[in-house]
Amino acid sequence: MSLNFAAISPHPPIIVPPIGKEEDLAKVSNTILAMKKISSKFKEAEIDTLIIISPHMLIYSDRFSIACMKKLFGSFAQFGQPDLVCEFENDLGLAQTIDREAKAQGINTLLYDNSGEFFELDHGIMVPLHFLASQQENSFKVLPITYSRLDRASHFTFGQIIRDVIKKYPERVGVIASGDLSHRLISGAPAGFSKAGKIFDKKLVDDLKKNKFKDILYYDEEFVEDAGECGYRSILILSGILDGSDATPEFLSYEGPFGVGYLVLNYKLPES
Repeated sequence: MSLNFAAISPHPPIIVPPIGKEEDLAKVSNTILAMKKISSKFKEAEIDTLIIISPHMLIYSDRFSIACMKKLFGSFAQFGQPDLVCEFENDLGLAQTIDREAKAQGINTLLYDNSGEFFELDHGIMVPLHFLASQQENSFKVLPITYSRLDRASHFTFGQIIRDVIKKYPERVGVIASGDLSHRLISGAPAGFSKAGKIFDKKLVDDLKKNKFKDILYYDEEFVEDAGECGYRSILILSGILDGSDATPEFLSYEGPFGVGYLVLNYKLPES
């Protein structure tokens, strides 16, 4: 099988009711509508396993982390909604294959297993799943992975390895790069204000619309740092996964009413 679904998703819990109150939901209505469109496209793709690249798992300086526990569980308790939960089964076969192939090509990875009953999902995973699962009734498996502090080339290469594994995998696979853009868009933003915030978001969105992955790969390090983002490296991995696929970007929305940039972008993939 080949890749059957790919998207970039933000993950602010405030877009999930009742975490977000009516007045807040109105401010992010474009994002919510775009996430519903993504969910419809996801349903049409009939995915067996969804890889989610999250910035909020345990991040290592020298390796990429791949969740390797069969049961996945998370709740929005820290956001005041303990009854809002996500529960999925992991695709351990895909996790182990990616780990093996990455190591064979000199990319350090860790199959993360804390010997507990389940792997705890973070909001970088749960927010996208809240929308997608409403369409699929949890009929798909989920494989959480995260980026590292390795160089950008390693992220792109790791994505290419995942791409090659997916091509040979017998199931239908999808990928979401979860991440918000700049957290520094306005005065009072979560990470404080920086002029680089809006410039970074505009440049990244424009480059993604034009599939300029190579340009994105070589953004100035200080520029990225000043923007205060959390999705850049997720997108670098996705760019490796999409490398050579002739994927067509479908921009759905961008807004930042609370000082954090929320981008929703789908990729139209060639027929497999």
